[in-house]
Amino acid sequence: MTVSLTDLLLEARQRGFLGPGPVERHLDHARAFVVAVQDAPTRALDLGAGGGLPGLVLAVEFWPETQWVFLDAQQKRTQFLQEAIEDLDLEDRVSVVVQRAEEFGRDDDHRGAYDLVVSRSFGPPAVTIECAAPLLRAGGSFVASEPPEGTPPGRWPIDGLEMLGCGPAHGLVVGDDPEFHLVRIDQETLAPERYPRRVGIPAKRPLF
Repeated sequence: MTVSLTDLLLEARQRGFLGPGPVERHLDHARAFVVAVQDAPTRALDLGAGGGLPGLVLAVEFWPETQWVFLDAQQKRTQFLQEAIEDLDLEDRVSVVVQRAEEFGRDDDHRGAYDLVVSRSFGPPAVTIECAAPLLRAGGSFVASEPPEGTPPGRWPIDGLEMLGCGPAHGLVVGDDPEFHLVRIDQETLAPERYPRRVGIPAKRPLF
């Protein structure tokens, strides 16, 4: 490793890919995802990887055998991510893909292929889970950041999740000062073939 995660996050912030607040807090937020995952995944995907959180932290500090895909639709962000994995010597087990998630979820090489999908700020719940669920194998899990106040009732409705083959949402609180709120959703069966819908449709006509 030729650079530190802190250095890379500072670079991400300079490029506009990381929000305000102490970098160490962002790192701790990413580390909190590990608490929601019982077993080290064989294949994992960071949905809307952006500035590299939580994917870079999880790839560097945890699960050294896990194969990762960092997916983002913006060329500038994926260029940064590619540079980051080269700086961190992760090319053998992390790949970067620039593509819309709705299209990626219909690729036979990736559909139903992941043990874990993580997301920090991809989009509203209905959009995020519609793009994540088709990528998960039956028995896999989706873990995402939640608002600072936690998961309000109705944010992840059971009937909406069932449409995608998912079980109920489980809210988690990690840490004390500060607290990080996460949600874990387990994929009970493979997502129906009709999901994800065409590019832009999940946002225009959300399932819930």
